[in-house]
Amino acid sequence: MTENRSSFTGKLGFVLAAAGSAVGLGNIWRFPYLAAKYGGGIFLLVYIILTVTFGFALMMAEIAIGRKTGLSAIGAFQKLNKKYSFIGYLAAIVPAIILPYYSVIGGWVVKYLYTFLIGQTSMAAQDAFFGSFISQTAEPIVWFMIFIGATALIVLCGVEKGVEKVSKIMMPVLVVLSLFIAIYSVCMPGAMAGVKYYFLPDFSKFSVTTVLAAMGQLFYSMSLAMGIMITYGSYMKKEVSLESSVTQIELFDTGIAICAGLMIIPAVFVFSGGTPEALGAGPSLMFVTLPKVFETMVGGTFIGVMFFLLVLFAALTSSISLMETVVSIVCDKFKLSRKLSCLVVFVFSVAVGLLSLLGYGIWDHIKILGMQFLDFFDFISNSVLMPIVAFLTSIFVGYVIKPQTIIEEAELYNKFRRKHLFSFVIKYLAPICIVLILVSSVLSAFGLLTI
Repeated sequence: MTENRSSFTGKLGFVLAAAGSAVGLGNIWRFPYLAAKYGGGIFLLVYIILTVTFGFALMMAEIAIGRKTGLSAIGAFQKLNKKYSFIGYLAAIVPAIILPYYSVIGGWVVKYLYTFLIGQTSMAAQDAFFGSFISQTAEPIVWFMIFIGATALIVLCGVEKGVEKVSKIMMPVLVVLSLFIAIYSVCMPGAMAGVKYYFLPDFSKFSVTTVLAAMGQLFYSMSLAMGIMITYGSYMKKEVSLESSVTQIELFDTGIAICAGLMIIPAVFVFSGGTPEALGAGPSLMFVTLPKVFETMVGGTFIGVMFFLLVLFAALTSSISLMETVVSIVCDKFKLSRKLSCLVVFVFSVAVGLLSLLGYGIWDHIKILGMQFLDFFDFISNSVLMPIVAFLTSIFVGYVIKPQTIIEEAELYNKFRRKHLFSFVIKYLAPICIVLILVSSVLSAFGLLTI
């Protein structure tokens, strides 16, 4: 490792921080929506199979690259092979694009938490509430600044005292809140129809689009191809087991996603008929449909507070990892102090975030490729750059430095039991899967394919 580089205190700190990165808004609303749309139980089964193969191999590769080099994305690829340092630059661009617009959505979550805290549940449940709020100028900026300011303060405190400490508090609370709301939802009269739909695979609903949707969700959910796992790997101590750490991160991530489905799918079955259409897509699920559900519940205001507190924690743990990754890259590349790097990243993120924020308000007439700023940044990062970075990473590991380089790093102190599975997936399965994701995502973005 590089001299004086910060590190996590041990395995628990690393796993909770990395799991916190993986568990984000995608787990809370995107996973349940896709599960409902693509057959419930069959989607869940496909997702779990892909997690232990495709997801496992990519995460192992990224964390091992970070730990082996002791550097963030740009420096790591450069150190392993200078010809391929461009992969590190592409990976570094991804969190820099995602952090600003992700923090805008984080600001929306803070606003909804505040709305439920002051007891305005009925107001939040109105059809026009969300649209009216995001089309304003001043108020969304205030909530955005609160969210990104909190993120910056935690990152400023460093790896051990900031990122690790907050993750050790937030992740257990996040798990408890998830279980509490999931149990509450499942216990409602009529909820079992949703539970059966969610857990029992119906193989007649299996299709290629089910696999593509599950791959896409897994890919984005696990913080892959954005330099985060490489950065966190660079803070990981050599004696900590890579294989068991990745397994535990996957368990956290998948467990929270499954809990999110149990929170949302049975509740929507009870209150909105249980059709995939009732769940909506994207922000409308979390900010429009669910407040209506909470309004009709006994104790709905309390459950609403608990839910948006959970979502806030999930959003914060992910935004912390995004900012930490960009700050680490700036520190490594330009040899700046952590404080100055934090300030640079904060100012940049605020400036770019305002584009996404005002794209729903005074700049809503400005479109890029027919998309609003936030949708465009999401498309470029999630649908284009991340699959490209993941594809290049799998080719780099599979055919340039060879899987044996990763296996040797994993076996420094511990046995790597799934090394044959890792080698097969990273060389053959991952590149094919990622190309399919890239093509399907781009086609679906332009309405040429329904995913």
